Order: sequence, then structure tokens, then C-alpha cells
Amino acid sequence: MPINNAPASDNRDVLKEIAHRAMASRGLEPDFTPQATARLNGITKPAAESGGDVKDLRALLWCSIDNDDSRDLDQISVAEAMTGGLTKILIAVADVDAVVTKGSPIDAHARTNTTSVYTAAEVFWMLPPKLCTDLTSLNEEQDRLALVMELHVAENGQVMDSLVYRAMVRNRAKLAYNSVAAWLDGKGAMPARIGQVPGLEANLRLQDRVAQSMKEMRHSHGALVLETLQTHAVFTGDTLSDLCPDEKNRAKELIEDFMIGANTAVAKFLVAKGIPSLRRVLQKPHRWDRIVELARRLGEQLPVEPDSTALARFLAIRQKKDPTRFPDLSLSVVKLLGKGEYIVEVPGQKIEGHFALAVRDYTHSTAPNRRYPDVITHRLLKSALQGGGSPYSQDDLRALAQHCTEQEDNAARVERQVSKSAAALLLANRVGEKFDAIVTAASEQGTWVRILRPPIEGKLARGASGADVGDQIHVELLSVDVERGFIDFGRWSSDASGGAAHGSPGQGGR
Repeated sequence: MPINNAPASDNRDVLKEIAHRAMASRGLEPDFTPQATARLNGITKPAAESGGDVKDLRALLWCSIDNDDSRDLDQISVAEAMTGGLTKILIAVADVDAVVTKGSPIDAHARTNTTSVYTAAEVFWMLPPKLCTDLTSLNEEQDRLALVMELHVAENGQVMDSLVYRAMVRNRAKLAYNSVAAWLDGKGAMPARIGQVPGLEANLRLQDRVAQSMKEMRHSHGALVLETLQTHAVFTGDTLSDLCPDEKNRAKELIEDFMIGANTAVAKFLVAKGIPSLRRVLQKPHRWDRIVELARRLGEQLPVEPDSTALARFLAIRQKKDPTRFPDLSLSVVKLLGKGEYIVEVPGQKIEGHFALAVRDYTHSTAPNRRYPDVITHRLLKSALQGGGSPYSQDDLRALAQHCTEQEDNAARVERQVSKSAAALLLANRVGEKFDAIVTAASEQGTWVRILRPPIEGKLARGASGADVGDQIHVELLSVDVERGFIDFGRWSSDASGGAAHGSPGQGGR
């Protein structure tokens, strides 16, 4: 059956086929090896407490906040008031390495892919679901080994001190971003699970206050506010029924600020121990001149040399002035900033930090169920805590840094490919319909537009002359190609004759 003519009931299977081909073409393994499966069969329980250096913190009011459908829970958090106006924030991260040993068949699969790949129809897990959604996941009311990052935060949001250690923890409540955010913003009822755990309501209020102060402190140092438009597929059974936008909210920001603090604490800890580490960096943008030009066209001025604080101010102004178009401005800035990458930090060697986050010391350590660099960092941490040297040579770390960067890019390409195919599939029966749209990109390579509902982007293959970024126009859907994820629109004229702008349709949405 041709993919473009697949019946609606086969939507999920069609996208799965596309996703599997995309994985294989990008050097990613869609399936676990027989050796990994055999090793998995021998793992029947989570890691138990081991060694006198493991603290028992199971009595604390830990909770997780994640997506409604998240099953791979990497971290939980809790707050404690301290003297002198300080607040102790504890972030516990699943100790995946305690179950997935270095060099094992399961580790080999994780090392190959380096990340879980979340496509519209299927998740290609970095670790077998039996582990990442159960035995190594910080599931509700389950005892789990974890690495804990303890932050001592002042009232102004500055982290005054930090510690790293091992502990046994227990998630008291599995919560979801949207419902927690609505409650914190006073727009929704308190999630029932919060009320069922005595003391959790007050603890979450304290976590929120501290996270807000940490965010303000980061932004004062030049951390960027970016709001790109991301969507997730909605299925009714196996039929794709919609693409809904994922929006930032207060609960997501709470977790984001804690994770940045935790990752910074880990990086500084490894420096203090004299152990090379895998850093996550975003270097000063090489295309800063284009960002300056983008600001100039919007009536704002940026300095000649890269300056994250100035860019943060510019973005804050534009978000307030034009919130509707801010996601498109954010996307342009993201593309011009360039990509993040992994590099090796050797003690005594000065490296650039993360330009967008406005931090110098930064690693990835808070998502080991879905991201291999975090597993590497945990192994470095545990070795340092035990007083040993690095379990990886510097050459190994450099090779892993390059490999993880490349595979992360490949995974992102797979996710984009399947997202585009899902968008084309959703519009497959709507060729000829008219939509309101906004121009999102215009260059020699072509002009792209995003229709407003559903929020889908495609190429303006007809009537692109004179269209510029930010223009609000009317378009007609000309064609789709589900396999390649191409979507073509034509500009629709509302002149007296009622005719459409002329031109030749091509293949867009690339």
C-alpha cells in the first residue's frame, strides 16, 4: 500500500516504518541486540543499597514533575529551609550505572545510540523499557539508589555551596507539568496527589519560590529566554488526530532551573577532584553579526561582539512587544546560535561555557535513563566519591564526546523527519484547503510558512515573491509527501478576482 494513500487506521504503523528507516539511515540502532536482551533477562530487581557512603533519604518529601505520559523518571527533588535565609534544594538522579555496568551488552547499545529517540509514533529507548521505565526509574513509592546534588541557595537565587553524594531515595508523588503549573499559577486546582502527601504542598511552594529566584539570578547574568514552537502527536487509537503545541510553563521552568543548578554543581565537583569531565558547551555564536542584523531590523541594537546579557535583554523586550511572533524569532536566534556539543574538560584547562545558559561550568548528569553522557558523568562521579581515578582515559572521553555530539544530531534529525511525516499525514486529506499562515523563513533557499491550526510548517512553493519573515498571509495546501515529510503551500490572493497567485508547485516543507 502506498504510504501517501494509507488509511487513517494505519497512521501509527506508517510512521513507525518511516521512523525505523530513518533510524537505520542515521546509524542508530532501532532494536536491541540478542546479547542485550539475554543480559536483560538476568536483571530481576533494582540495585540495592551498597556501601557505608550511601545515605538513607527515603523519609524526605521527594516528588517528580514530568510530562503526563513520562515513564522514564530520571530525577526527583525536595526542599528544606536552612538558617540564615538559605534553602537546601536536593535533586536525586537515578543511579543507572548501578544496574547497567560499563562494557555490558546493554551499555554497548546505549553507547551506540547515546540517547532515547522520541518520535511521533514510537520511542526508541536508549535502555530497555524494563530498566528505564521500571528498575532504574524513580517510580512512585519505590526505593531507588540515586546520586544527589545538594544546593544551598540564597534568597536572591545564588547557589552559595553544593555537595554531591549517593543516597537511597523514595519518590512520594509522581506529578505532571501542566497540572502543577496551573495550580502554582492559581489557574487550576491542586493536583490530588499533592494533597494526599502531608507537607508536600508547602514543600512544592518552597521549591517554586527558590526556582523563581534562581531563574531571575540566571537571567541577570545573561541566560536567554527562548520559546520555540514544539508539537506532540495526538492519536485516537492508531489514527493521528492532531498535533498540539508544547508550551513552557512554571513547573517546567522549576525543573529546568534545578537541573541547571545540579549540572553546574557536578561540573564544579569534578573540577575540585581533579578528574577530567564531559562538558556540555554552546560556544559564542560565529554568526553573531546575523543576530545583530536581525535585531536591527526589529528596531533594536546589539553590541558588535557576542554578549549574552545584551541578547537576553533584546529577547525579553521582543517577547513583551510581540508574543505571537516570539517563537519564530526564538527559532531564528536558535539557528544562529549554533549547536551545543560535548567536549572534554581537563583540570587546569580553560574552556568556554554555555553561552545560552550563561554558565561556564556545565555538564549533563540529570537524565541517565535517556542520555548516555549522563551515564558517563555518573561513572566519573562515583569513582571520584570513592577516591579513585577516572574510569575513562582522556582519549576515550574525547572519542565519546565527539560520538555523543554526532549521535545527538542524528537523533534530532530522525525526530524532525518523523514529525514532518506526521504533519504531512495529518494534512494528507486536506489538499486544496485554505489556511491563515505566518512566514517563518525567507532566503535564497526558499520561503517557509507555518499555518496556525494545526501548527504545521511547509514550503511556500507558489507566490513567495515579496513574502518576508513575520508576514501574515493566506495559503492553500498544494501537496504533501508523507514519506519525505514534504508539505507545499501556495499563496492565496484575496483580490477582487479571487484568483490565486501564480507559480509552479514544488516539493516543500524541507
